[in-house]
Amino acid sequence: MSTLLDSLITELRRGTLTLAVLSQLRTPQYGYSLVQLLEDSGVSMEQSTLYPLLRRLEKQELVTSSWDTSESRPRKYYVLSDYGVEIFLKLKAEWLKNSKELYGLLKGEDDDGFN
Repeated sequence: MSTLLDSLITELRRGTLTLAVLSQLRTPQYGYSLVQLLEDSGVSMEQSTLYPLLRRLEKQELVTSSWDTSESRPRKYYVLSDYGVEIFLKLKAEWLKNSKELYGLLKGEDDDGFN
């Protein structure tokens, strides 16, 4: 695959990964459980991508975190803030609208991308 195509695919995935993560944080999740939930849904994400994203979402006040030290291994749990829920619902609506529009443009295309 070309370097340009790799770059474009990465760019395309970046926003979708943010939306995917937000969609799974309605209930508290720690990093590994979040990776598993995403993988079970067919979305692969490296932990090296996830943790910086979670830190950014927390800094943007979309996500809050708390430590659970009740077990032998402490875990940091993340969950949507009230503001995060509001933003997630708006992003979801925008994603669905954009996906429908893009599907309308692409559905008539054949395999080589030309009508």
